[in-house]
Amino acid sequence: MLDPELLKILVCPLGKAELRLEKNCLVCTRCGPRFAISREGYPNMLIEEAELPPGIERVEDLPCYRETLRSQQPT
Repeated sequence: MLDPELLKILVCPLGKAELRLEKNCLVCTRCGPRFAISREGYPNMLIEEAELPPGIERVEDLPCYRETLRSQQPT
């Protein structure tokens, strides 16, 4: 089980949105990837290993990913 205090401080690694606890995973409330939680209660927050939402084939297709890239480009 995930420590409730940890859930309060964790955010999506891409868009920094809140995460929602569902069964054995954390779900980004904004862009939808699902991050697995181990039996020991440790979340795997690597975006490359997250389960992507339906209709999304690649991490690069996530809206948060594209927005993060745009915000990092020099103006």
